[in-house]
Amino acid sequence: MMRALLFALLIAALLPARSAPAQDYETSIVTGGASGTYIQIGRDIAKIGSECGRNLKVQESAGSLENILAVRDRPLTQLGIAQSDVLEYVRTFQADDPVLARAAKGVRIMFPLYDEEIHVLAKRDIADLAGLAGKRVSTGVEGSGNSLTASLLLDLAKVEPAERVKLSPKDSLAALLAGEIDAFFYVVGAPAALFAEAEIDAQKFHLLPLKDPVLQALYTPTRLAAQTYQFQQEPVEVVAVKAVLVTFNFVPSRNPYQASACRTVAEFSHLILSRLDALKESGHPKWKEVDLTALPPGWTVSDCVLEGLAPGFSFACRQPDGSVVEEGALPADAPQANQIFVQRVCARIGC
Repeated sequence: MMRALLFALLIAALLPARSAPAQDYETSIVTGGASGTYIQIGRDIAKIGSECGRNLKVQESAGSLENILAVRDRPLTQLGIAQSDVLEYVRTFQADDPVLARAAKGVRIMFPLYDEEIHVLAKRDIADLAGLAGKRVSTGVEGSGNSLTASLLLDLAKVEPAERVKLSPKDSLAALLAGEIDAFFYVVGAPAALFAEAEIDAQKFHLLPLKDPVLQALYTPTRLAAQTYQFQQEPVEVVAVKAVLVTFNFVPSRNPYQASACRTVAEFSHLILSRLDALKESGHPKWKEVDLTALPPGWTVSDCVLEGLAPGFSFACRQPDGSVVEEGALPADAPQANQIFVQRVCARIGC
């Protein structure tokens, strides 16, 4: 039933075939909700682009499912961020669902990023995931990776809420505080701005531990340190998924738009790798946890990304004062796409 529902959501989310105006092409990255980590990561990437005269529009979205389809089909959308378990879902069921097969065929990896912790904020009298049975639980809006992950976790833990409410994280928090729901799932890199900025009473609400052996076997076990949020005084054992920067399989020879889009992907690949230290220093705290070599299994790195990391790649950084700095090439080579990627990344940052 869950797969049928997700298939229907994917069909609904499909967008018109990509097109572009004849001359100038807008460039954009599709991220997530206004209070999430994805949008902050997108803004960090846009910022390093703007410092070299490259404009990147940061778009909000419902999350991973929408983002995967957006880079596949949405006009003028070259980059997106998605969860690794959503990518795994697409890869696993592509033989059964033509929409998933279409997405799997067109989507490529740009960079693996960081682990996203799975937060479950609940009323204090609910002790663990099993305690959600018979409760009203928000799993996230339709078309989001949050919704898919929440549904997978509940099914794996064999927990059936009385009702699965479809609300955004912001609306979920408001509903929880108002007593309209009992808990909600939020897949987001900690610290999540939504929790950090909200007034949450520690006597009434807490984050559930996710220590089920099945969950810890299929996801990455991790811990939210004590006082990650003001209402959370003790460490909490949870699980996490990997956030991944994705793009489309652009082929420059097909048309001028795809040639331009491939160049955009190459340039931002160069920018992210060459400015990773600056991103870790001044960007969202999750940049400090980025492992650019942790490629998700079953997926291939984009050829346009490899172009941006290749020896001899020409990159002219047009700085705000009008000066132009020609940046040096990134060295290294190897026989196959993902090997090339890892070797070039390691040559730049050390592994």
